[in-house]
Amino acid sequence: MKKLTPFFLVSVIVLNACSTKHDIVIRNGLVYDGLGGAPSSLDIAIDQGKIVAIEDLSNTKGQIEIDATGLAIAPGFIDMHAHLDPLMRLPDSESHVRQGVTTALGGPDGSSPWPLDSYMDSLRKLQLGMNVAYLIGHNTVRKNVMNLDNRPPTEEELGQMKAQVAEAMEQGAFGISTGLKYLPGAFSKVDEVIALSKVAANHGGIYTSHLREEGLGLLEAVEEAIMISREANIPVVLTHHKAIGQPMWGSSKKTLAMVDSARNIGLDIMMDQYPYIASYTGISVLIPAWARAGGQEAFKERLLDPILRDSIKRGIEYNIINDRGGGDLNRIQLAKVDWQSELEGKKLYDWAVMRGLEPTVQVGAELVMEAQSNGGASCIYFAMSDEDVDRIMQHPQTMIASDGRLTQPGEGHPHPRWYGTFPRVLGHYVRERKLLSLESAIAKMTSLPAKRLGLTDRGWLAKDMAADIVIFDPQKVIDKATFENPHQYPEGIQYVLVNGVITVNEGIFSKERGGEVLMKK
Repeated sequence: MKKLTPFFLVSVIVLNACSTKHDIVIRNGLVYDGLGGAPSSLDIAIDQGKIVAIEDLSNTKGQIEIDATGLAIAPGFIDMHAHLDPLMRLPDSESHVRQGVTTALGGPDGSSPWPLDSYMDSLRKLQLGMNVAYLIGHNTVRKNVMNLDNRPPTEEELGQMKAQVAEAMEQGAFGISTGLKYLPGAFSKVDEVIALSKVAANHGGIYTSHLREEGLGLLEAVEEAIMISREANIPVVLTHHKAIGQPMWGSSKKTLAMVDSARNIGLDIMMDQYPYIASYTGISVLIPAWARAGGQEAFKERLLDPILRDSIKRGIEYNIINDRGGGDLNRIQLAKVDWQSELEGKKLYDWAVMRGLEPTVQVGAELVMEAQSNGGASCIYFAMSDEDVDRIMQHPQTMIASDGRLTQPGEGHPHPRWYGTFPRVLGHYVRERKLLSLESAIAKMTSLPAKRLGLTDRGWLAKDMAADIVIFDPQKVIDKATFENPHQYPEGIQYVLVNGVITVNEGIFSKERGGEVLMKK
């Protein structure tokens, strides 16, 4: 056999180096690692769903080559507050993925699937468009054990709830969520919440909370969440943090100072936020919680009692004036009305006029009671100030989260955040208003939530990380969904890769799916 000369060996090595092939190579873009640092002009190589190199890859090729000239390359966005209820029906998650979201945390506001393990097993049989993770909901386990009873739990009932939280945590939940404004969480006392949060903390979980109040009781509600963090020794997220109602506008100065003070004494408090001045929830949020104890039929029976009805009406009037109503029926927009779909997109003001009624707060309260009696409705509430939104967004411990529900064109009249949250931050708040730097905004969407969840394989761009990547045009990215016409996808998101699968390709949503069900480790 002929002996190979050293020159020949060197030639073979060089030839092999030049012919190295990866599954995907992304070239010529500006790489934002997600950790908040300045971007770099680097290439990225991906094999088997993982990042295998971030460097100059001019001597390598990819089976698929993505030219990112003029584009920003960032980790896939992580949505810390997503309503994933329609996931079985909409497994591709197009309304989220087209925003650049590659991972979403479900089970917020105290409501989650149950039992969690069988639900996640069902999800694994689907082709998911994005990664999903879950919290266990306090309202869910309370309702499992106590229905909608307005009372403290017995020792036995509390033990059953603790066992359910432990079971969910052992099955991969990332923590516990509360919806203390909603039923039955509104009936709970803080010691119950602390007891259940300790269970989640013992399993390494976090606590996220729709606070007990976001209007006139906001400061007390933030104080309660901080106390839960201290007593349960658990990291806390004040979810969709806001100041609701004109009497509370500006109070974010105080709530952010409370967060800073808590962190200064060693408590782990963070926030998430959506970039809009309007919230979205059921019309029942305007109704005093006591009036709905026992469920829908019990509520309707109370309306038949003139004294109770008058008390309920006065409670609704108070909330319309001081809380989500903003003191004006034009600030309440009907979004999903199954029993009268022609009302979707109309304001409570419009409904009153359609009835030939004077659009007063008193008339509004009557319509709210009627809506709830008919089965309820979802509404958009224009009750926040731009100044509070700006101030909260700029806080270093604020993450971006949509509070959006998976949707598709033609379904109801949703909040535009369901389609536009992440592009809106990048386009409106970064490029147009310069409220945040691009690298800071990306960190709020990527590494901050990843670290909050304890994820170590995604959330920033580095070798051996999962190839969850979004590539966008920083000069064009923008949300298109509006309150008048919400069913519009954003612009400027050119590529989305989920575990190395190209799900958005040159701005077009593809049929390829790479999502996984993530479990707390």
